[in-house]
Amino acid sequence: MADLTMYRRAPSGTLVDVSCPPATGRFLVPERPIIVFDVNETLLDLEAIRPVFDRIFNDSAAMRLWFAGLITYSEALTLAGVYVPFTDIGGAVLRMLAATRGITISDADSAELTDRFATMPPHPEVPAALRRLRDHGFRLFTLTDNTLAISGRQLERAGVIDVFERRFSVDETVRRHKPAPEAYHSVAAALAVDPGDILRATSGTRSVLARPAGRPRSSCARATRRSTSARSRTTSGRISMRSPIS
Repeated sequence: MADLTMYRRAPSGTLVDVSCPPATGRFLVPERPIIVFDVNETLLDLEAIRPVFDRIFNDSAAMRLWFAGLITYSEALTLAGVYVPFTDIGGAVLRMLAATRGITISDADSAELTDRFATMPPHPEVPAALRRLRDHGFRLFTLTDNTLAISGRQLERAGVIDVFERRFSVDETVRRHKPAPEAYHSVAAALAVDPGDILRATSGTRSVLARPAGRPRSSCARATRRSTSARSRTTSGRISMRSPIS
């Protein structure tokens, strides 16, 4: 992934280099850049829910199959013009996956997954990196498919809820799951900024799918989990890093 140098406008209207070489392009960004983070997997460690799947399915691939199905069905329902809460989709996908293997999901199984999902820890580098971004003048926000109650519980448990200026949930705004363009445009409208002035940090397949769906244009390349690493560089519309996502 190429590193791009980011420039910003100084009070005099000149451009000030705020990143590190090597550079392959130059882009204008706001004086106080806005970063909107996905939460699940981008900031929080999805591996924390693996023990539930290992116990139920005895298959190391089950957790990733479930999460991929959760994302796929949330997008399919959105394309069909139907809104179903994220947690309800997760429960349905869990039961579907179990049914293909002749396994019955109990209420206790569902409750354990819900609790673990709401209390996933952050990736080790995340808390310090987020505070570093905030202390350097970045405005930090989150956009999630979860309810604000669940994302609030997640971020509070992770010890990073205080670094975010505001949290957004599709459940309380457009009721269309990411990467529907309405989800991102609603954030831009609430912040009274142009969508192109928003940098998006995300991980996984949505970073690819969101481009044709109309995500903020300044986030022109995938941002993966280590976008929040203290070792990362701020770039033109993304945070560059070197972490592949399975």
